[in-house]
Amino acid sequence: MPDQRMGMLVLEDGSAFLGRSVGATGEWTGEVVFNTSLTGYQEVITDPSYWGQMVVFTCPHIGNVGVNHEDATSSRPWVRAVLARQICEVPSSWRAQQSLPDYLRDHGIPALSGLDTRRLALLLRTKGVMRGALSTEYLDPARLATMARTAPPLSSLAPVKHVRDGESGIYTVDAPERPVRDAEPHHVVVIDCGSSYTVVRHLVSLGARVTVVPADTPCDTVLAHAPDGVVITNGPGDPEQAPETVEAVRGLLGQAPMFGICLGHQIIGLACGGKRRRLPYGHHGANHPVLDRRAGTVAITAQNHTYAIDADSLRGLPLEVTHVNLFDGTIEGLRHTQYPVSGVQYHPDASPGPHDSLSLLREFVHSLYE
Repeated sequence: MPDQRMGMLVLEDGSAFLGRSVGATGEWTGEVVFNTSLTGYQEVITDPSYWGQMVVFTCPHIGNVGVNHEDATSSRPWVRAVLARQICEVPSSWRAQQSLPDYLRDHGIPALSGLDTRRLALLLRTKGVMRGALSTEYLDPARLATMARTAPPLSSLAPVKHVRDGESGIYTVDAPERPVRDAEPHHVVVIDCGSSYTVVRHLVSLGARVTVVPADTPCDTVLAHAPDGVVITNGPGDPEQAPETVEAVRGLLGQAPMFGICLGHQIIGLACGGKRRRLPYGHHGANHPVLDRRAGTVAITAQNHTYAIDADSLRGLPLEVTHVNLFDGTIEGLRHTQYPVSGVQYHPDASPGPHDSLSLLREFVHSLYE
């Protein structure tokens, strides 16, 4: 059993939370958000979209099934810290290959257990997302509050440049099966803004031949791969901090069918002339109801974002709102009225989360054969 040292989290407003350190030791700053998912903590922790963020799990008990290689959505954890009411240190699952605390320590990620996460989540919901400072070394609330207030806001950073996972360059994955009989697999270029493994896995399983390129790949380079379709993936941070991707997508309009996921959806909105706005505390969880205006149906979705497309900025633009969040009315889906371009704010690959919207990826791949 590791040493039971204490740790402290202090938000920029001075609110202090004392817990037991079960992860890496040291000091960190980051943006504090809360996640309402009841399952899938490993998928959340390894999602590149959480770069720079300290994640508060509202589920009172995590870590009970440990971690394993199959459930990871990338090669490493990307969260800045794990904050929970109780973190299990001795997992009970035949699939567990390591305990959650050991996994976090191996990757240098701090974790605090025993926190009053109900108070912490309510505070963030009332005041909005705040920066925080975490220490397992010097538990001085005043000093940590100063660290939190002077930490750079995530909106001033360009995290997409830091979350390129796996291959350092461009790589291609061939489809094992053909989605349409007697038809060659269509080629989908994935612009990787910080995607999890699941996006590529689903596209390949649906019969697409997939080439993954970095987020800053110019339009001409994307077109040089002769794509039948382009997917712009999810990723962390503010879409305005990814100007190269916005410019590339603007150049691709009318050149190839496109589908955007989360940050990719926001990038499409900006490329078409829209603007983004920051939400008070964002959408982070696997229980968000979204109305599909076209079908009149509601899907429960997995989400992780702090920004959304501003509805007022779409006036006069060739964009139609296709999906709406039933919690707060924010835009959850867009469709271009002139080109085969669309996007959704949530994660149809749903890892973790419900698979209600997985059909969107299937529809995109099959539309390339029409």
